[in-house]
Amino acid sequence: MQAGDGWGPEAACAPTAGVRTVHGLAPRTMVRWVAEEGLGLDVCSAGELELAVTSGFPPDRIVLHGNAKSPRDIETALRLGVGRIVIDSPSEIARLAAAVGPRGRQKVLVRVVPGVSAGGHEKIRTGTDGQKFGLSLTDGTAQHAIARILTQPQLHLVGLHCHIGSQITSVKPYVVALRRVVGLMARIRDTHGLVLPELDMGGGHGIAYRPGEPALDLTALARGLRTELAASCAAGSLPVPRLTVEPGRAVAGPAGGALYRVLAVKSTGDQVFVAVDGGMSDNPRPALYGVRYAPRLVGRHSTVGARTATVVGRHCEAGDILAADVELPGDIRPGDLLAVPVAGAYQLSMASGYNMVGRPPVVAVDGGRARLLVRRETLDDLRSRDVGE
Repeated sequence: MQAGDGWGPEAACAPTAGVRTVHGLAPRTMVRWVAEEGLGLDVCSAGELELAVTSGFPPDRIVLHGNAKSPRDIETALRLGVGRIVIDSPSEIARLAAAVGPRGRQKVLVRVVPGVSAGGHEKIRTGTDGQKFGLSLTDGTAQHAIARILTQPQLHLVGLHCHIGSQITSVKPYVVALRRVVGLMARIRDTHGLVLPELDMGGGHGIAYRPGEPALDLTALARGLRTELAASCAAGSLPVPRLTVEPGRAVAGPAGGALYRVLAVKSTGDQVFVAVDGGMSDNPRPALYGVRYAPRLVGRHSTVGARTATVVGRHCEAGDILAADVELPGDIRPGDLLAVPVAGAYQLSMASGYNMVGRPPVVAVDGGRARLLVRRETLDDLRSRDVGE
């Protein structure tokens, strides 16, 4: 997926816009694809919400979440008629009720922290106490928030939300979390006489970024959740709620690839550094939490044996490393193209303007045909935001 000529990194990738998730820069075309599949979206900002709705996505199939919703986020969600808002902290309850107003009513979910540790790195584990997301099940915060919500006639509590982390490759943490959350649903029924019809178990489904890495077995996950949901509801004498999951990464990640052009090759001692025309400005994930990729040479066939190299970016950071200790052809040289598979999720959506390199375009490829979805960010784009003297 070559991004074409022009200034800036030659990386083309499909950012996260899979099942029930849009994080960051999401082409309108991708939003339409999700809508055509009959799926839902979750968003975490007014910007993501506006993009989805103005692209024609039905707002009643959108969930707004986030641990720190701004007044603009809430106002936009109510104005556009978002289907669900996930309450993440006690302070949101009165604020959201006031924004809805005396004559309105908004469907809400409560994000519950079930006390389950899961995820590929400590920075993406969200199912335990002591991190910024959700309301704790173990200390009673979730139960207290639910009681407060039920005193607000403007808020219609329809279910619970639970997201335990990202890059999870085992079914067991999901099953344990589901059992605990259904237990809370039974206590809500017993305490408040309310049977909740919806349960959102989040996502975080792990995918393989390199050959041989483990990935979550989605069929096993579906079987495990379905079995546990039926058993837990039967034990609590509850009707089975509508179950929602959010496999955004599992859909979008493998569907996208990033393309870089080699700018320099340098040997330092026994190390070989291959520098490319992008880096942490278009993919900060390796620097943030050690994600490892498997770049490969594309565009020409090399008959030279492989050597170990480290692919680095062009930015002013020693930690600007895209892929450490990978095997590349021994004749890798400036001008070559490197493709990075499995780049469709949480990459370009996290891009920055570091060093004013500019964000890359997004190109869709289908049946050998390429179509530009988002154009390359140019110097003129960056300059137009600078309104100083």
